[in-house]
Amino acid sequence: MKPEMKDVQALKRRLGRVGVWNSTLSGEAAAFEREAAAEIESLGFGALWIGETPTGKEALAHAAILLGGTSSLTVATGIASIWGRDATAAANGANTLSEAYEGRFVLGIGVSHAPAVRGRGHDYRKPVSAMREYLDAMDATEYSGPLPGPAPRLLAALRGKMLELAAQRAYGAHPYFVTPEHTARARAVLGPEPVLAPEQTVILESDADRARQIARGFTARYLALPNYANNLLDLGWKEDDLADGGSDALVDAIVAWGDPETIIERVRAHLDAGADHVCVQPLADSPQRLMEHLRVLARSDIVAT
Repeated sequence: MKPEMKDVQALKRRLGRVGVWNSTLSGEAAAFEREAAAEIESLGFGALWIGETPTGKEALAHAAILLGGTSSLTVATGIASIWGRDATAAANGANTLSEAYEGRFVLGIGVSHAPAVRGRGHDYRKPVSAMREYLDAMDATEYSGPLPGPAPRLLAALRGKMLELAAQRAYGAHPYFVTPEHTARARAVLGPEPVLAPEQTVILESDADRARQIARGFTARYLALPNYANNLLDLGWKEDDLADGGSDALVDAIVAWGDPETIIERVRAHLDAGADHVCVQPLADSPQRLMEHLRVLARSDIVAT
């Protein structure tokens, strides 16, 4: 399946230029999440991206909670693991949300990581082959309910072959834990039309030592996963840069920290490199602080970047 480019352009408009990526809200009560999502919508962000873990809310049910609390916000999974539900469940669930919420749901899917996949009782296989087979099964699924149009899907893609698959079989790609340099490389592989929506982690902290301490608590988890480590090595980073939570240079490249204008400059760097939409992920020590940071960024007019 290769979506019509007019559909891709419509998705770009719905997403807007800047969205929010978050996984910590999932630990809160549904009522709190609905209120938070409604405020994110009112602040002007175009989309709310949600992560999925084996210990958290199931991705499609989680999306329904957030869609039910908003009226115009796009909600996207970033990502739903292909090992968390079979392809028929993914296709039918996405179509259900697409119809019920008038096209505001985007299904982001990915192959996840070997430890998480083993924890679900599956064998981690060649990622591109596994994804291609999953997409084949999704496309073979028959859906009998009312459906103005199928839910757009994006692939979690970092390197060449998965990016190529995202261009061929989806609306585009949602890279995570990347730099603007990666965004430029991804755009070159995808071509000009598919959606490119990278995640950008941010910290509203101008003290370098404090900001990097917070950032390393984040980067250390992801640098331990081969998919992310290998992608950075492909981009020219050295093994030493990946050690001990990351060198200062690598931490600064992955996590944008400083005042709001510094954060906005990083978002612009992704957009200038070819991104259509950038989902910012503020690191905060509580849901309340997360919302405070989003308010600060919104007042700085990040959504108009």
